[in-house]
Amino acid sequence: MEVLYGLHPVEEALRAGSGRLDRLAVARERRDAKLEHILSLARAAKVRVSLEPREQLTRLAKTDAHQGVLAFLREREFLTLEDLLVPPLDGHHRFFLALDGVEDPHNLGALLRTADGAGVDGVILPERRSAPITATVAKTSAGASEHIRIARVTNLVRSLEQMKKANIWVVGLDERGTPDYNDFDFATDCVLVLGREGAGLHDLVKKTCDHLLRIPMAGQVSSLNVSVAGAVVMYEAMRQRRSSSVQPKASPAPAVAKKHKGLGSF
Repeated sequence: MEVLYGLHPVEEALRAGSGRLDRLAVARERRDAKLEHILSLARAAKVRVSLEPREQLTRLAKTDAHQGVLAFLREREFLTLEDLLVPPLDGHHRFFLALDGVEDPHNLGALLRTADGAGVDGVILPERRSAPITATVAKTSAGASEHIRIARVTNLVRSLEQMKKANIWVVGLDERGTPDYNDFDFATDCVLVLGREGAGLHDLVKKTCDHLLRIPMAGQVSSLNVSVAGAVVMYEAMRQRRSSSVQPKASPAPAVAKKHKGLGSF
């Protein structure tokens, strides 16, 4: 059973109402307004609560950063890619995030938190070479991992090809790509693909992308941490998509109109 700890992540798990919450354990020694708020949410959701010594919570969480509250979650059932690709009822352009080998749980948690904040419609994770959704991921995501729609796929390249057949642009982030990320028109159905810490996108994934974008760097380092880079691009995409819903663009940006399949060989 998965253990989730910390006031904010546990609160978000209660609010998500996913049905995964089995019970809560809270420290006998803690009594304050924040904990009482958690307990009131648990009562409303009819989730069992037990009182435990703080030392017992530390043993169960394997950290003393639990803030006096633990949630025990039933096994997560991931979505399929087909679940994510169901057309939205309101007809809005879909925006997905695909992660190609992000193995640091803190980076994964930060990306899920940003994806939730930026209104991403779903996240695609490969079954291999990817950090699992653990308590560390949930804590770093501030509970967003309980809200965001996540699909696990066996083959990321094949899944990206399937998305292309569904008329979804596949857009990778690469320090040698072109154009700059803010010159791309995100007001369309697209999936942003982010690569491994340090090494970036795998070659086959890169070749599958329709476009490779870059974040211009003014300093001496050539790239940003993957979670920071993802946040930069996801919020630019949200800005553009919000603007287009108010005043639709007359035509795609020139960079999107290139006729070659992708920029993977650049």
